[in-house]
Amino acid sequence: MLKGLGQLGDMAGMMKKAQAMQKQMEELQDDLHNLMVTGQSGAGLVTATCSAKGELKGLDIDPSIFNPDEKEVVEDLILAAIKDAQAKASEKAQEEMARITESLGLPKDMKLPF
Repeated sequence: MLKGLGQLGDMAGMMKKAQAMQKQMEELQDDLHNLMVTGQSGAGLVTATCSAKGELKGLDIDPSIFNPDEKEVVEDLILAAIKDAQAKASEKAQEEMARITESLGLPKDMKLPF
């Protein structure tokens, strides 16, 4: 009598998973604003802190690098630290996305959002 409902049962399960994934994605977006990563350059002379969303939150510069004759070097070190922090932020965000997709039974390397 209800033989044809097998596909609908699968669809309901998929919808439930989609809703769970949406909720987890929203939570992850909030978490990424609070999750901090640190990038460095010049053997730690310049340290940049970013949220996992890639927003620069802090910059620490060792005063020993302030030499007016080496302005370009200081600028390069600052940029390198920021880029390092942003790369780590992107990496961390991808790790967190992979964790969510795996928990939902989806392939780990699936790129979200679509």
